[in-house]
Amino acid sequence: MSTDRSSLSPLEREKSSVFHSWSAQATINPLMIKDAQGVYVTDIDGNVYLDFSSQLVNTNVGHQHPSVVKAIQEQAGVLCTIAPQHGYESRYRAAELILDHSFEGAAKVFFTNGGTEAVEHAVRMARLHTGRYKILSTYRSYHGGTSTSINLTGDPRRWPNDNGSSGAVHFFGPFLYRSVYHATTEDEERDRALESLENLIQFEGPAAFAAIILETIPGTAGIMVPPQGFLAGVREICDRYGIVYIADEVMCGFGRTGSWFAYQGQGVKPDLVTFAKGVNSGYVPLGGVVLNEAISATFNDRVYPGGLTYSGHPLACAASVACIEAMENEKIVENARRIGDEILRPGLEDLAKKHQIIGDVRGLGVFFALDLVTDRTTKEPLAPYGGSSPAINEVMAACRKEGLLVFNNFHRLHIVPPCTVTDDEAREGLARLDRALAVADKYYVGS
Repeated sequence: MSTDRSSLSPLEREKSSVFHSWSAQATINPLMIKDAQGVYVTDIDGNVYLDFSSQLVNTNVGHQHPSVVKAIQEQAGVLCTIAPQHGYESRYRAAELILDHSFEGAAKVFFTNGGTEAVEHAVRMARLHTGRYKILSTYRSYHGGTSTSINLTGDPRRWPNDNGSSGAVHFFGPFLYRSVYHATTEDEERDRALESLENLIQFEGPAAFAAIILETIPGTAGIMVPPQGFLAGVREICDRYGIVYIADEVMCGFGRTGSWFAYQGQGVKPDLVTFAKGVNSGYVPLGGVVLNEAISATFNDRVYPGGLTYSGHPLACAASVACIEAMENEKIVENARRIGDEILRPGLEDLAKKHQIIGDVRGLGVFFALDLVTDRTTKEPLAPYGGSSPAINEVMAACRKEGLLVFNNFHRLHIVPPCTVTDDEAREGLARLDRALAVADKYYVGS
């Protein structure tokens, strides 16, 4: 039965017909978007916003990159869709390009529709390869919203979905600013986190673990860059106990940290890599798993029990090829690294000198977080863990008033513009952020 909705506003039509993710439906007020270009987004009222959120940290080459749009259009004119058991050019070219930028020994790519499915399949592969079941992951992590991936997640979104039977075992990764290990240096934090991890494995049973999955640099949970040597220590523990090392690069991969993959900056080689988001900047949904030679060979003569109707979708793979080639040709990864080193890091550190509510600045490339506090000594967060606060709400409203979109989680602001952001755009974003943060200065109570 059809309903006449012509008298409703676009926002009313959106709210009345669309069920939004991670939201209480009665309280949402989505920004209604008309179009986007580069690092700018325009709403239906004509207001233009500087996109320092990259939406969900995925538009790595910015909005409407012409070569990616053209590739999608051209692919649509030839082949819009085909079943995954068939082969075609855009899929193998995307796989080849991904492998070319991956670790030595990377053998094949299994394509999914997004990051959470990539995690599900990486875990399945590890379990089948090892014959083991338990999976290690950290608190302060996010790995997706489906059954296995949400149980591996280490933030409060796991709680309503965790029935204790998923085989997920959590530990605290290194995070010096809010250390649970009473560390005073990065070296202490690294060593104590590794010791805690190994103790956990020994007490849970080393032969029980199929894999450990780590966001190389945790994204939604706070952009905590691990101390140098931590991931190498994890690699050594995995080798000693026969545990598969899965690097979750869904958010931090494809140029976001100033490297093609963030694990490359840590000098480690994982066994499996999950990816999505930046692989084609989210223009068409795509994710996947990079498999090493040993795990790939497990399924040479053994059927892999998994697949998806849209695995390696032609439009998505064509977008990926164009996106990766644009990143190569336009030196977009190098731009992300330089912007981080020369503009974002020093600019954010200058803001921290001006606004005491900024307790910590951390990140790499175009992947930074501000830890907002009411007291730098106690590090009391500006919003509670797992929630929001009037102060954070005011900051976010001020950002929108300034025409700035930023990524917010709990008491943090994530400064994550597209990898294509220019010097002037980065500086303009910092200036708008400076003005927006002023509304929260009154909430600072420390000395």
